[in-house]
Amino acid sequence: MSGEATALADIELVISDVDGTLVRDDKSLSPKTIEAVKRLGAAGIGFTLISARPPSGLGGHIADLGLATPVGAFNGATVFEPDGTIVEAHHLGQETARGVASCFDGLDLPYWIFADGRWMTRTRAMPHVEQEIVAARQEPVVAEDLTPWLGRADKLQAVCDDPARLAEAERAVKARFSASATIAKSQTYYLDVTAPKTDKGHGVTELAKAFGIPLAAVAVAGDMPNDLSMFRVAGLAVAMGQAPDEVKAEADHVTTSNEADGLAAFIEALLAAKDERSRTG
Repeated sequence: MSGEATALADIELVISDVDGTLVRDDKSLSPKTIEAVKRLGAAGIGFTLISARPPSGLGGHIADLGLATPVGAFNGATVFEPDGTIVEAHHLGQETARGVASCFDGLDLPYWIFADGRWMTRTRAMPHVEQEIVAARQEPVVAEDLTPWLGRADKLQAVCDDPARLAEAERAVKARFSASATIAKSQTYYLDVTAPKTDKGHGVTELAKAFGIPLAAVAVAGDMPNDLSMFRVAGLAVAMGQAPDEVKAEADHVTTSNEADGLAAFIEALLAAKDERSRTG
């Protein structure tokens, strides 16, 4: 939140994270969430998405929800229209990308590169590839040498199920590249490295401008540390029930988990507050 939390009835725009927030663990949208988003629109309240995913991983949800306004990808480094038109895109500098890749290699930590609308990996035989195919809605390009894409990378993403090793990588990358990259965990097993000064706080700011709505009237919902930057700029921050304590600690409101339709529950509370105000004046 930025300063004192905005009252539910004063919210004019809701911006939601995707994985762990909008969708269930199997990456599907629940009918209850779809209906809640449609009710927001009917009430004249804006709704859009911001995600660590590439644009390819958001098109299906954009269609399912009937969105017609800009959406944020790569943790806010890319903003694009539902038809795929890029509004703005920020890439990692080549030297930074090379340095981060070298750091991951030095820690023997596998990583992916997202560039040119594609997803590159050295092997498919590693954790989370199959679920990323579902999330990104594309097959990976397998290449032993990933250096050709380091000069135009949208995101480098370390992949590791060992929290201690991922935390070590986060410390190492932040120590060297905090001035030239945005570094945050988007899942307990993903460490994202994107362009500098283009975190979700930046993305939410740009999306609010596109809607013509002040940040004080924006509610954001998320579940991971990469969502904290948008918590800090929005009028109201909502954490999902399964979010780690460090995320809940910076939220104004904690809803139920993504498996229990937590986003829909928050939207229903918002709409109820709007209805109550309209009745009582």
